[in-house]
Amino acid sequence: MSDNAQVYLKIGDVARLVGISPSAIRGWEALGLTRPQRTESHYRLYTNDDVRLLKKARYLRKVRGLNAAAIVQMLKREGTIKPAAPSGISSIGPRLRRLRTQRGRGLAEVAAAAGISVGFLSALERSQMIASVGTLRRLARYYRTNILDFFDPTDLNTRLVRPPKRKVLEAGPGVRMELLAWGNKVMEPHLFRIKPHAGSGESYAHEGEEFLFVLRGELKIALDGEEYHLKRGDSFYFESATPHHWKNPGRSETLLLWVNTPPTF
Repeated sequence: MSDNAQVYLKIGDVARLVGISPSAIRGWEALGLTRPQRTESHYRLYTNDDVRLLKKARYLRKVRGLNAAAIVQMLKREGTIKPAAPSGISSIGPRLRRLRTQRGRGLAEVAAAAGISVGFLSALERSQMIASVGTLRRLARYYRTNILDFFDPTDLNTRLVRPPKRKVLEAGPGVRMELLAWGNKVMEPHLFRIKPHAGSGESYAHEGEEFLFVLRGELKIALDGEEYHLKRGDSFYFESATPHHWKNPGRSETLLLWVNTPPTF
């Protein structure tokens, strides 16, 4: 991961920076030029890489006279357009749908229990949107399971986990959880990668205890109305039953070692 600041932009901001209309940006998205993340309110969030791609596409269309489809094909051949996320990251949608259908539940029933809209749940099951940690918690509680069931359940427990073998879950725009060990009954260690201004969303609580250590960057965490500002080298312990939410307030990515006991994700 890069240490450079990652800023998320709304479609209107991108339109002004690139010099094209929002509808044109949505058209490029339909062709696969960009893959913006989505918030639970359905807003598209773009990165600086998306802006650079759109500027290049606009240049190719204006100067070389290529149509949109030809531009996308050319950029794919060049390797400029990145491939879709690996299946280990994007497969949460089918697993959520499988959990719901196996229990014979309808979209409306599950959405109401999780406090989200039917449209958002449907898009989440199609891997078109990303849910926050708080929403994933509520879904896991409704299904009487834990967030780990949203990872690949087929991998066997192993003592040694090398970086490419980590289980990875995108938990809201700009939040990536990497499971460092699994199958334990006592603790559950994660590596959290949190982009600037990204966070958990709404407060959540559960049973257990939590310990975190800031490897890089900074984190603001609020517990029951009291806020703490952690920086590199700081460690923090709290009881999970206390309602809490957190956010990266800085300008660069935050990297955390986060341990839950007992395993609750």
